Amino acid sequence: MRKEIAQFLQAGQEPIARIRVEHVIREQNIWAAYEILELFCEFVLARVPILESQKDCPPELREAVASIIFAAPRCSDVPDLLQIKNLFATKYGKEFVIAATELCPDSGVNRAIIEKLSVSAPSGEIRLKVLKEIAQEYSVEWDSSGTEAEFNKKYEDLLAGSKQVCAEAAVSQAPSKQASGKSSPSNGAKTILLTDARPASQHHQVPSHVSKLTSSEIESSVKNGTAGPISDIKTETNSRPSDVLERARAAIASAERATAGARAAAELVNVKFGSLKLHGASS
Repeated sequence: MRKEIAQFLQAGQEPIARIRVEHVIREQNIWAAYEILELFCEFVLARVPILESQKDCPPELREAVASIIFAAPRCSDVPDLLQIKNLFATKYGKEFVIAATELCPDSGVNRAIIEKLSVSAPSGEIRLKVLKEIAQEYSVEWDSSGTEAEFNKKYEDLLAGSKQVCAEAAVSQAPSKQASGKSSPSNGAKTILLTDARPASQHHQVPSHVSKLTSSEIESSVKNGTAGPISDIKTETNSRPSDVLERARAAIASAERATAGARAAAELVNVKFGSLKLHGASS
């Protein structure tokens, strides 16, 4: 994926590279989250006797336990985390699990885990940083000024209507107000003027920043007549054996990190909590 992004940058396909780099950032975040979760699982495994001897979650283990509960449904590659989450739910109750899952105040979830497993799009600064790293890694001479301008561009919020439309409406209303002031009824009745001349449909317009990618990045490549070369580059990239080997190595590395986290989680699942067994027998 990183090599493909470098090729897009070299070919001048910056809009496609700005989109593809999000996948690279997301993959890096998942790997970092797996490493943190592996440490937490090892830490909880070493403190199992303390968990068995106390009814409530110990303060020193709260961050590890809450982080594992929060990450369990978000790490589908490690299903053992869901079993650990169920064990903690049985021991500490559903309220404890809900507080960690929904990030309630004082839930104790690790901040790095929250950021790495976030579903929100990465910021422009992070995307620009990774793009520069990829260009430097593959020795691509790339001018990042266009991408920096695109990331720093501020989009007008149209939820309250366009400013230009409002100005034109105010100008058009000025003569009508003067005319109505001159021809006021003689019986003292007041004339009601409509001051909001904007159509109702303007209140339901979608913000332009929501469609930022499609309108500014993808559309620019279509206008420049570069839609054809994009598919050609992608075909050539997919057909090269070196790219296939690179993807295979990346997949193997990801699998190894996931396996390490799964191994630590599996060891934690195999530990028999005496208190949990008693609780299950009584229920």
